[in-house]
Amino acid sequence: MRAPGAGAGPALGEITLQIGETLARLRAARHVTVGCSLKAPVWSCGKTTLYRYLPLTATRHERPVLISFALVNRPYVLDLQPERSLVRRLLEAGLEVYLIDWGEPDDADRHVDLEQYIEQHLGGSVRCIRSRHGGERLELLGVCQGGVLGLCYAALHPEDIADLIMLTTPVDFHTPENLLSKWVRGLDTALLERCGNVPGELLNGLFLALMPLRLTQQKYVRLLTGEPDQRAVEDFVRMEKWIFDSPPQSAAALAQFVRWFYQENRLMRDTLTIGGRRVSLSDIHKPLLNLYALEDHIVPASASSVLGEHIGGRDYTGAAVATGHIGMYVSRAAGAEVPRRIISWLAERR
Repeated sequence: MRAPGAGAGPALGEITLQIGETLARLRAARHVTVGCSLKAPVWSCGKTTLYRYLPLTATRHERPVLISFALVNRPYVLDLQPERSLVRRLLEAGLEVYLIDWGEPDDADRHVDLEQYIEQHLGGSVRCIRSRHGGERLELLGVCQGGVLGLCYAALHPEDIADLIMLTTPVDFHTPENLLSKWVRGLDTALLERCGNVPGELLNGLFLALMPLRLTQQKYVRLLTGEPDQRAVEDFVRMEKWIFDSPPQSAAALAQFVRWFYQENRLMRDTLTIGGRRVSLSDIHKPLLNLYALEDHIVPASASSVLGEHIGGRDYTGAAVATGHIGMYVSRAAGAEVPRRIISWLAERR
């Protein structure tokens, strides 16, 4: 009779060997690079830097595209590597692409608020680009939190914007599926602001805690017990580098964002004011493409899909993509679908 567990040895040995090989590949991939497209700074305000990407084609469209990414993450996830780069696909289509990098706020920036980020940092970037392109209006591509800032700017300054593209952008912060909103609903934002800037590690831990088993355990088990080649391991390391590379947040801006949007849902309730001016989605009459993810645990599809019901314009296109929040930027399926939708939508309106 075979002893209990007999026959399991070879399988265990095989898994042990796979884990050892994967760990060796991880050690070799420690110094992978992130960001693949060449860019140059053209303007700055405080810690914020506006970059222009160097073109990849001889023929380029005159109307520039400005990417407004979230304050809470680094924007290089949009340009991780040549085969996984929204930025590169836009450049290959002949678009003039600019990107706002909000930088690394320090204690001197603890009082920088949302009005300053929208009017001075985002607005300054817009004015710089327009001056470089003979006053041409631009196409604003807002990503997640950066899309919220972009919507606010477009409502206040429609003369600067030709078209709007929103990517995983929340509008209704009180949908039933919005776990993050429920978690921070009772947060003391006045205390948050008094405590100073919030470390990126703290916010990152909050995002990971939304799906703790999947985001902190399962992915590592799948990696170690699978059979990834060196390229797959390097892709994994690039993503891990981005996930754990979150910048600190200005105390004033973060407190306002939590209070105004997550707690009070002012954009949806039409009660938001910036610098004494009312910000209303109904004042947005520009053509708008809204792309959202069906499996998004940070910005549920229900939080984004309602945008078309509240803007003033009729040229609205909403499209769901079968992926998650980060998958919208880096998954191979969305990596083909998302830029294709953006490029074709823009081409129809040029």
